[in-house]
Formats: sequence, structure tokens, C-alpha cells
Amino acid sequence: MTVSILFFVLATAALGAALGMLLSRNPVTSALWLILNLFCVAGLYLTLNAEFIAVIQVLVYAGAIMVLFLFVIMLLNLASLPDLKRIEWKRIISFMLGMGLLAMLTFIIAHALDVMPDPLSLDLAAETGSASSLAKVLFTQYAMIFEVIGILLLAATIGAVVIAKRKPV
Repeated sequence: MTVSILFFVLATAALGAALGMLLSRNPVTSALWLILNLFCVAGLYLTLNAEFIAVIQVLVYAGAIMVLFLFVIMLLNLASLPDLKRIEWKRIISFMLGMGLLAMLTFIIAHALDVMPDPLSLDLAAETGSASSLAKVLFTQYAMIFEVIGILLLAATIGAVVIAKRKPV
């Protein structure tokens, strides 16, 4: 019972942080709202008994990626986003309704074609969700992809430093 209450509290906080990120005028404040959102998502993972994924969420996204985002924001010296004259609520509401309709149609078609995934048992989920089984799959089956992503991130970092060091013309 308390886990479901905690789940809904964290989900509400995550939605509030996402709205705060979207509606914030200052990019640094927006990045801080995103960090709060990522911590709430890590809490949601904890309520689902996925401790390893929650820790990785905090370390990788809220830690490393957001530090990189804040570094880029500070490097570009962004003051604030341009002021919007008015928000077109009709477009926003129609987009949200369209996405909801698309999600329902996708679910109905997937259910009708019998391509819905089968739910896992708790024992199988606990066995395959452990850190050792994830590490075994990552470093055996997906080792090459893991290395290529590392090289791409290194190239992107070098490119960002080269662009930042370039003197203005």
C-alpha cells in the first residue's frame, strides 16, 4: 500500500518537474528541473524493485549527462529563452489528444494482432534484472556496441572542446 502511494507521489513530482523544466525561461533553471525529474524517475525505479537501474539513472543521467548539459549551457552563455507572446493552447491540446489517440490505436492494433508482450513472472524479472546478469549481457553480447558508443561520446566531447576553443571571426 505504501509503495503505491510513494509511486503516485513520485510520479506527480516527476510530472511537476517536467512542467517546470518546460515552462522555465532560464536554461540553468530548466536543467535543474530536469535533474529533479531524473531523481524522481530513479525513485520510481526503486518502487518497482529495480535498484540497479535506479542507481545507474542517478549516476549516468542526473550525474554525468546533466553536468555536461550545464557545462554546455554555461559555455554558450545563454541568458534566457526568447519571450513567447502567447501560447497557442489549441495546438498543445490537439497535440496531446492526438498522441493519446495514437497510443490507444497502437494498443488496440497490437492487442488485435496478438503481439503484446507476455508479462514476466517476479522470479524471472528478479533473476534477469540483477547487476551481474546485466553486466554479463552488456560485456558479452553487446560489448562492441558498448565500445562504439564510448568512441562516439569521446568524439562528441572533442568536437565540443574544439568548437568552444575556436576564436570568433
